[in-house]
Amino acid sequence: MRLSTITNWAYGATVALTLFSGVTMLMASSAEERERAAVAQRATFDQATATLEEDVYRLTEQARGFVISGDPSHLIAYRREKEALRSVEQRIAHLRDVGASEAELTALRQAMHWADALTDEQETAIRAAQASDAGTARTILFGDEYGRELDRVAAQVGKFQYMLDQRTDHAVTRATDTARQWRTMSEIMLGMTALLFLCVLYFVLKQRILRPVVRLSDVVTRLAAQDYDAIPPDTAHVDEIGDMAQAIRIFRENGLERQRLEKERDADRMMRDLISRLTQRLQGCDNVSDLVDVVRRFAPEIAPDFPGRLYIHDNRRNAMTQACGWLSPVYSRGEFPPSACWALRRGQTHRPIGEMVDIPCEHLGVTDSVSTICIPLAAQGESIGMLYYEEPTNSSADHRERTGQYLEMLAENIGLALANLRLRDALREMAMADALTGLPNRRQFDAMLQTLVQDADRHGTPLACLMVDIDHFKRFNDSYGHDAGDAVLRAVGNVLGDSLREHGHAFRLGGEEFVILMPGFTLDQALGRAMQIQRRIQDLRLGHNGKELGPITASFGLSAFPDHGRPDRLLQTADAALLRAKSEGRDRILVATVRDGASAAA
Repeated sequence: MRLSTITNWAYGATVALTLFSGVTMLMASSAEERERAAVAQRATFDQATATLEEDVYRLTEQARGFVISGDPSHLIAYRREKEALRSVEQRIAHLRDVGASEAELTALRQAMHWADALTDEQETAIRAAQASDAGTARTILFGDEYGRELDRVAAQVGKFQYMLDQRTDHAVTRATDTARQWRTMSEIMLGMTALLFLCVLYFVLKQRILRPVVRLSDVVTRLAAQDYDAIPPDTAHVDEIGDMAQAIRIFRENGLERQRLEKERDADRMMRDLISRLTQRLQGCDNVSDLVDVVRRFAPEIAPDFPGRLYIHDNRRNAMTQACGWLSPVYSRGEFPPSACWALRRGQTHRPIGEMVDIPCEHLGVTDSVSTICIPLAAQGESIGMLYYEEPTNSSADHRERTGQYLEMLAENIGLALANLRLRDALREMAMADALTGLPNRRQFDAMLQTLVQDADRHGTPLACLMVDIDHFKRFNDSYGHDAGDAVLRAVGNVLGDSLREHGHAFRLGGEEFVILMPGFTLDQALGRAMQIQRRIQDLRLGHNGKELGPITASFGLSAFPDHGRPDRLLQTADAALLRAKSEGRDRILVATVRDGASAAA
């Protein structure tokens, strides 16, 4: 019940009790008024009857005095008293109007009847005395009959007074009892009003207002200091205090929600900062190895309870190969074909367990659905890798969903960085390779030569350089066209590349001229490899437009470190040997010679 309702009820009850108490006081006052009226009426009746009896006796005494003494003054006094008695009779006639009952009036009339009889006898005695018949007058006034009549008058007056006393005493007693009862009820009402007022003060002010307000004030103070551990009192009263407690409870819940959102926002900001740092590091990677190291370090920080692996597509074998892993994942093989993963098939994230039923990927090695995530890494519609995660089973759906968004961002950044690296490698390969033969070009040769020369000079390891020039190459272009010449160049380039797949590097310097660098090869080993290459070139049989191009041969110039001087002079030394081989008839291998122990010559 609301405080306003309680207050209104208490106010109404207090007013009602006060009004009832006032009514009882008025009723008590009215009873007292009736008591006083009864006493006053009795006094009026007593005075009237007492005057009647006294006047009768005075008239008797005046009449007897006149009869005995004959003094006219007694007669005059008698006449005056008799006149006064008539006025008393007139007053008695009005006793009915002031409340005399019929029985009382009957007794009073009887008294007046005997008083009138006495008056008649007195008049008879006075006339006898005036007639000088004193004996008769005395006999009348002093006779036994006259005394009995006086006693009758006194008895009737006494009866009237007795009846009046009984009625008056009864009325006074009843009025007194009524007044006492009403006064008692009034006092009880006043006590109840005071008690109700005190109860209202205690219950409403202390129990329902002061105590809850003090508790709510403490909670509000703590909530103002953002101490959301403060719990508002749980009041079941439906009143203004209950509304305040409910409002404070809602404020606390909103504060907790804001606090939770702030924590989530801070965590999201930190996570996005972490992903931003990851993106910056990925952009600074020079090769795939650097990218793998960055992913291995950052992935556990972004999803600390999600074990996983990074797979990169191997184009040569058409297989997804594990590049790195973190937090010890249980499922998924280290290598599998792209067709074994539904995410790579569909080109979108695949979750076997989630809001909708799905099937597990083949690379997991299980038949039952497990809580995993496969996110493809794609570039220009081509799958270049995949991120694999295993979801924790004891985490909430909201945590998994939020972490899933970060994993999508991580996959997007890794995919973009990996695509950029592949594009960079492709561009570098295009810039460093000969488009016709696929061999590294002169630019890459210069960089590789410098590196190998520095290594050989620093560590004293052998290094061989073999210059190759196709014999009479212009003849193929002039006789069969440039397409035929290109075919010869490609064939010779394939021979050189296949001959040095495990050791050494073959380059096309330009035109029909090639060079081979063989680190770690001694002069004898390099000579043996040169002879092998020469035989394979001689064995080439090419045709163009249905015509055989004829035999293909090449001239070779070979130099080696430390046999032919400093390593930075190997190219010039091999080139001099090649010129000498061409001048001596071509299709031969010539090894450079040493002159003055310092430089190489043909």
